Amino acid sequence: MLHSPPVVGSGSGLVAVWTEDAAPLDTAWHDGTCVPTETEWDAFEAFCARHGQTPTVHALSHAAPELLSALNARGFQLTYVLHVYAHDLKDLPLTPPNMHQTDNALDWAGLAAQGFGPSTAEIMRAVALAPGKRLWWAKVDGQPVATGAYSVVSGVAALHGTATRPEFRGRGLQTALLAARLNAAQQERADLATVMVTPGTGSERNVMRAGFRLAGMRLTWTAAH
Repeated sequence: MLHSPPVVGSGSGLVAVWTEDAAPLDTAWHDGTCVPTETEWDAFEAFCARHGQTPTVHALSHAAPELLSALNARGFQLTYVLHVYAHDLKDLPLTPPNMHQTDNALDWAGLAAQGFGPSTAEIMRAVALAPGKRLWWAKVDGQPVATGAYSVVSGVAALHGTATRPEFRGRGLQTALLAARLNAAQQERADLATVMVTPGTGSERNVMRAGFRLAGMRLTWTAAH
């Protein structure tokens, strides 16, 4: 369960989250507006200390130039980079067969954890139960074997939750799930779809083949102390 994500200072652009049982979600996002003040950074680090989590900040690359000095001064280090891709939801391929939307959040989460690894069970459950989530899976011989999800906010469909059971990889299931979700988002009248992937992976190649274009990066900084 999410616990009262606080805005750290009025207008700071920084929002921190504590989830209690899904540690990978226990981070903060900066929205790219003004740089937090020293007092606001102090409040964020105190929030993290209170909940026993390492101070971690995500921001999109357009916000990085203004944040770098403050993050460096406070001992944060760049620890992770994801590429952000966008799709204009035009000229989409047809949805392949055996792609299905499901309301069974717990079974979807269990299947996703099989693809991502057993240590992800709690975060996949948190993802599946989040409000507004559209959950999809691909079936082989009637059996769900791969997952994908998306949510739509202000006309933008954010795709995520992409996983396949190891023994079913290499069959094009993620490409098929991309097509299914893009078409579904278009039918919901979304204007844009986005997805974040690790650079240089098969997932990146899949989204490029699906017509996504590189739009930026998601940068993650972690406190070194």
